[in-house]
Amino acid sequence: MSVLIIYWDGVRVGNLARNGEGTMLFRYDDEWLADPAFRSISASLPRQEGAFTRAQTRPFFAGLLPDEGQREAAARAAGVSRQNDYALLDALGGDVAGALVILPEAEAVPAPSAAAPEALDQDALAALLEELPRRPFLVGDEGIRMSLAGAQPKLPVILVDGAPALPPPGQPTTHIVKPAIARFENSVETEAFAMRLAAAVDLDVARVEPRRAGAIAYLLVERFDRRLEGGIIRRIHQEDFCQALGIAPENKYAIEGGPGFAACFDLVRRTCTTPARDLLRLLDAAIFNAVIGNADAHGKNFSLLYADDEGDAATHLAPLYDLMVTAYYPEVATRFAMPIGRANQLENLDADAWARFAADMQLGVPFVRRRVYTLAGRIRDAAPAVAATLAAEGCEASVLDNLAALVAARADRIGGAL
Repeated sequence: MSVLIIYWDGVRVGNLARNGEGTMLFRYDDEWLADPAFRSISASLPRQEGAFTRAQTRPFFAGLLPDEGQREAAARAAGVSRQNDYALLDALGGDVAGALVILPEAEAVPAPSAAAPEALDQDALAALLEELPRRPFLVGDEGIRMSLAGAQPKLPVILVDGAPALPPPGQPTTHIVKPAIARFENSVETEAFAMRLAAAVDLDVARVEPRRAGAIAYLLVERFDRRLEGGIIRRIHQEDFCQALGIAPENKYAIEGGPGFAACFDLVRRTCTTPARDLLRLLDAAIFNAVIGNADAHGKNFSLLYADDEGDAATHLAPLYDLMVTAYYPEVATRFAMPIGRANQLENLDADAWARFAADMQLGVPFVRRRVYTLAGRIRDAAPAVAATLAAEGCEASVLDNLAALVAARADRIGGAL
């Protein structure tokens, strides 16, 4: 039997074992279970004695790995099968989303390196970004073992004097470099615009900065699952909604068996420390995505953050991330990742859809309609200034103007249909 060890803040949580039939099973250590202060690693894997089944184990752990083409490329670079979650976690699990570190049984948790990392110059960073589609997360480089979910190439990094650098062994990464997506022209502008617009209307969202490495545009994203405490970077635990609900990552869309909004709102009600606050934040996120034309807000694009509130364990809705204006791209499907009421297309939103949505979420219909109307107006009003700010930071002004116009028109139409 092959075994990977799961650590949280350097403390052994349990093990991930692969038996002779290739089945992957997770089990908490007795020492972890003996301390009531130690939390479950997932809402779908509550503390228990004995091993979880494969069906229970896989959604959380497979959810730490890249998706689609990036999973295929990572498997090829690591010399393993793309279906082999266990082997991919062995190759990539040293630095993942959340607080966990996943290592082979024979390896100890690396001590923080005394070596000072060097910032990557523009040419070196550009060369790494060009390599990412073929070799995600620099799979195979000695001392580098990291992973993030998602289908887009990305590179976890730390910053040295404000510039991206590769982390030394054992160092948690603090930022994510997301290069432009080849098949979606100006993807950096569309994501930067959506993220900054969310911040402009006071949604809790990850911080982003558009940058360039030579000819390659990229978005620098600050990780919200990392925190500087006493000069040390600490990993903060998180999981996406698919992981928390025990849904495999390949089923992230509602039409494929993934979560709809009812399951998401129920999850927040059941798990969050301040559910009323986080239900409102989730409602605002649903409205925002609908107004800007983001049809790709699936179950892996919402997360729970397991942090501490004044020393007490707490669970909150994580800041928003991976926001896009998918309506900007005519080739992208307009079907909602999660339907709103009976509306499953961006163009089908009307007052009845919002009324049905409110009822399904156990929210007051007048309250939801007011929230849609108010937030749509704020989005419309904020869009031009966000576009102007990003243009001043070097993004393509004509693209941003088109994005602002598209979003403003959608906001007027959705707000006016109530």
